[in-house]
Amino acid sequence: MPSKITQFKVAAAHAAPVFMNKIATIEKVIKIIEQAANDDVKLLVFPETFIPGYPYWIECYPPLKQAGALAQYAEESVVVEDKGEDVATIQDVCRRNGIAINLGISERIACGHTLFNSQVIIDSDGTILGVHRKLQPTYAERYVWAQGNGSTLRNWPLSLGWNLGGLACWEHTMNGARQALITQNQHIHAGAWPALSTMAGFEAVADAQIEALMKAHALTAQVFVITASNYVDDTCLDWMRENLGEQDLVKAGGGWSSVLHPFCAFIAGPHTGAEEKLVQGEIDLSQLGLVKVWVDAAGHYQRPEILQFKFDSTPYWADEKKERFGVRGKTQNNEKLAEETQ
Repeated sequence: MPSKITQFKVAAAHAAPVFMNKIATIEKVIKIIEQAANDDVKLLVFPETFIPGYPYWIECYPPLKQAGALAQYAEESVVVEDKGEDVATIQDVCRRNGIAINLGISERIACGHTLFNSQVIIDSDGTILGVHRKLQPTYAERYVWAQGNGSTLRNWPLSLGWNLGGLACWEHTMNGARQALITQNQHIHAGAWPALSTMAGFEAVADAQIEALMKAHALTAQVFVITASNYVDDTCLDWMRENLGEQDLVKAGGGWSSVLHPFCAFIAGPHTGAEEKLVQGEIDLSQLGLVKVWVDAAGHYQRPEILQFKFDSTPYWADEKKERFGVRGKTQNNEKLAEETQ
């Protein structure tokens, strides 16, 4: 484990992608990383599927009308290969600026068409530490993205000296998924979200749901939580109208981004709406000791003689069964993971 830096600045990118345009959005990601680095941010979290954008049309149009849009979405999705065409420039900007990122992407499997709702973790030296694939796509998401598995349900040790793990959207309602990260000694959590409050039926409740789930994980895991949401802008609404027709179920705005202390105090934010912003604040990991005096979910508060927990970390997809990113990103079994993250 690298030497620990206890105090450093983190940020959530409350931003909108250049919708359905991978190349342009990668360029925007690079600019946001550089902006964060100029503010001395050491860890930056992006929203869910920031590249090429969350496919809001799945909630708005009949399935048969969406086939062409889904085919195009696959072409605009990101193939994650070390120094590969889609991620090399992002790796390079992280290395040049000494900043680690958790980047939400629609991931396309190499040499194929299967997609995953993923978070790729790139360290401050440009190393791809790993990819987390959302375990359970929600509602209409199920005909966009395949299911992830336990092999990517883990934390990654940053050069900063702390373990970073993340989940996407309503994956946070899966208490077992959160517990898997807790048992692997998580320190910092990346929560990636779309703009739920822009969707019909969610206007009054979405932000409350996100806040509740993020605070619940902060307290029950005793971790710092960085929550990043996109907002819906005109590039998204115009694309849907031009390619799929008029709709009135998704509107502009939305999103909820913040930085939370393990005791649920706001370090930064919350920030909502269609104003692009780096929601940033300093976290102090030396405060974890005081929090653990009260409750230690990775230690004595487990009560393992009463509450027994396990999860299956077996890789199932072909690309997960081989070494994808080098030793630091290697998928390991549960026992090794538990040993490594203590």
